[in-house]
Amino acid sequence: MVAELVHIGFGNIVAMNRVVAIASPNSAPTKRAIQEGKTKGLLIDMTSGRRTKAVIVLDSGHIIQAALAPETIAGRLQAIRGSSLLKPEPGDEKVEP
Repeated sequence: MVAELVHIGFGNIVAMNRVVAIASPNSAPTKRAIQEGKTKGLLIDMTSGRRTKAVIVLDSGHIIQAALAPETIAGRLQAIRGSSLLKPEPGDEKVEP
C-alpha cells in the first residue's frame, strides 16, 4: 500500500489513506468533535497559530486542525491522484425547473 502524503501547510503532512473526512470547522458537530478531541488527547493542531480552516478526521479517531481550506487540501490530493475529486458526478448537476 502506498501512502499518499499531502502537505497541509507550514511543513505539516498528512497520510491521506488514513483520512475519513475533511470538514469546515464552522458547524456545531465539528466544534463538538474538536472539543472531544481535546479532552481525549486526540487533537492535533497543525495551524501554527493561524485560524483553523479545515478539520481532518482520521480513522484512528484523531482530529487534525489545518490552516488550509478543505477545497485546497482536496485539490492537492487531486493533483497527486490525477483524478476528478472536485468535479461533479453525472447526475449531481443542479436541475432547474
